Amino acid sequence: MAVKKQFTSFDALLSGSDLPVLVDFYATWCGPCQMMAPILEQVGDRLKGRVQIVKIDTDKYPNLASQYQINALPTLVLFKNAQPVERIEGLVQADRLIERLRSLV
Repeated sequence: MAVKKQFTSFDALLSGSDLPVLVDFYATWCGPCQMMAPILEQVGDRLKGRVQIVKIDTDKYPNLASQYQINALPTLVLFKNAQPVERIEGLVQADRLIERLRSLV
């Protein structure tokens, strides 16, 4: 399940996870971002125990969006050991997303 997180330190969020973290950078006004929500639920269910999914609103955390060069929404970034290892921009269907993530998680 994707979780909307509020946090004081993004680094602490990443380093505090034993699992790879898939971050969904989104905005509430973004139509494709809203369409990703149920897709991420499916991905979370199928990869349960292998990946943590976190949603981050780029309007609330513009510095993070800038730091990770988020220019399109939605953008998914997979972090392993607190480092970005995969980046997926735009709307992606669940099966295709799972296929891309399986070898990385």
